[in-house]
Amino acid sequence: MSSEFGSLLKISVFGQSHGRAIGVVVDGLPAGEAIDLEELNAFLARRKPGKSHLSTARREADAPVFLSGLENGVTCGAPLCAVIENGDQHSSDYDALQDKPRPGHADYTAFVKWGGQADMRGGGHFSGRLTAPLCIAGGIAKQILSRRGVYVGAHLQSVGTVADALFPLRPTKELFDAVAAKPFPVLDDQAGERMQALILEAWKNLDSVGGVVECAATGLPAGLGEPMFGGVENRLAAALFGIPAVKGVEFGDGFAAARSRGSENNDPFVMEDGRVQTQTNHAGGILGGITSGMPIVLRTAMKPTPSIAQPQRTVSLSAGENAELVIHGRHDPCIAHRAVPVVEAVTAAVLLDLLLEGHHGTF
Repeated sequence: MSSEFGSLLKISVFGQSHGRAIGVVVDGLPAGEAIDLEELNAFLARRKPGKSHLSTARREADAPVFLSGLENGVTCGAPLCAVIENGDQHSSDYDALQDKPRPGHADYTAFVKWGGQADMRGGGHFSGRLTAPLCIAGGIAKQILSRRGVYVGAHLQSVGTVADALFPLRPTKELFDAVAAKPFPVLDDQAGERMQALILEAWKNLDSVGGVVECAATGLPAGLGEPMFGGVENRLAAALFGIPAVKGVEFGDGFAAARSRGSENNDPFVMEDGRVQTQTNHAGGILGGITSGMPIVLRTAMKPTPSIAQPQRTVSLSAGENAELVIHGRHDPCIAHRAVPVVEAVTAAVLLDLLLEGHHGTF
């Protein structure tokens, strides 16, 4: 299935932005894992819309209803199924888009692939709304990982040309928690203020702006992953590119490594507390597709939200001629700050899958 990822831990996302509900099925969760629903709801709230002037005004409760897989708050071994009902749709805002595809969206490609039958209201199955069920799966994965000493956290590393600091060599759970508790998820609050000003400037100009999310994971053992096509980067990148608006993924120094020399990019090995470590982490905790024991560090590039209020050039599919489009409705001037917990969620889900493989399906 195209909307499924994972090996032993299989995650399948379903629904459309303006359909009755969206949801997720998670198969392969270890049984007997207590899930703190209050903690999960707090995690989901980090990506919810309608919380500030920096995001869409659409308001959704995003309260998951568990249909299976969870009994008395504990995983029971059956596939976990959770749904979130949609409630604040303005579907009429999208009537004109059935004939005039939005630039930068999947309207046209979905029209071609499914012969005009795709439900593209609010972006349909391509919408960022589908990241809510992703966060259900990833929020559960984060809780299970934390009991094994594995912690995943992220922050908004940049918006447009304004950059936050990078994670330190060894980020801590306390640092992850501190960023997650902020209304705007950055390390440097002054940089965060400049980012917010840039987002508001784009909004006032009927425009949008993109950003980069940096994510790290600590506590993973060395030796997870496989060479070539089964590598940790491969698995993470494949899932991260499923997040709407992601256009780039890099690990460690990423593209910056191409501008450095081997003497600068190599991470010297050292012994610390009886374990092999590296003095630097340009590789992002992965060598040959296999975890090295250092923190995994990755960054995802989020494109500017394509739905902007400026007039744009498009075509009329029915008339077969050029046309102008003015998009109505409620849209984020920047999606990147709300994507921070989503990147955490997908990263945690993939890492839990890798750990389960390393333990032959059970802990």
